[in-house]
Amino acid sequence: MLLYWFVRWLISAILLLVVSRVVPGFEVAGLGPALVASLLIGLVNATLGFFLKIITFPLSIITFGVFLLVINALMLLFVSGLVRGFVVRGFAPAFWGALLLAILHMLMAWLTPL
Repeated sequence: MLLYWFVRWLISAILLLVVSRVVPGFEVAGLGPALVASLLIGLVNATLGFFLKIITFPLSIITFGVFLLVINALMLLFVSGLVRGFVVRGFAPAFWGALLLAILHMLMAWLTPL
């Protein structure tokens, strides 16, 4: 079980590095900051993100789930303020980064048998 979580954490960090190569304004200085950022993104998503998704559920329904990307973008911006070497320069890079991360995570979940 521990190996499962370690592999998921490593995949998330690598996906952050991939997104940093594709989305302008979304910058990760290396694997170290990517590991720290992916850990904090997971913690923030499990705590603050969970709370925000519950209280904005009606808005998410009205927007067909697009508002969930807004919440994820705001969480990326929040974490970028906490991790040295992980920089998101504004809401637009955060939004596109959140969208690309969601797509890549779906692909990785589909491709990996974990």
